[in-house]
Amino acid sequence: MHPTAYPQYDKKTMARVVAKNMAASTKQCLEICAQLRNNQLQKAKSFLEQVLDFKQAVPFRRFTNGIGHKAGMAAGSYPQNAAKELLMMLNSVEANAQQKGLNATNLYIAHIVANRAPKAYHYGRRPGRRMKRTHIEII
Repeated sequence: MHPTAYPQYDKKTMARVVAKNMAASTKQCLEICAQLRNNQLQKAKSFLEQVLDFKQAVPFRRFTNGIGHKAGMAAGSYPQNAAKELLMMLNSVEANAQQKGLNATNLYIAHIVANRAPKAYHYGRRPGRRMKRTHIEII
């Protein structure tokens, strides 16, 4: 079994998805994860869809340098790439839960964490450019 950062993980009653080396900013993923933690799955998916449509901003509480104010919050942003990757992962964990026979209507996010992954080099002529990568786990 793959080690998890969530010690209360139960295979029979919980669904999990782990993504390694996702092409998204770790700082943006951390802010989105803080917003989604302990929410209903359908509510989290609708929130990310609103972020992708520029209808609702993600509040940035920790990494606020240079980020402007948005309506109803202090610093906020619309991180498109990170939101797209996390929405894809939420769809995957919902499919995993349905495969296990869990009820899809009352699923909630018990654990979501983003960790920094090794930075790979960009291919091509400029050797110093590094790509942003993130490991994400959702239960």
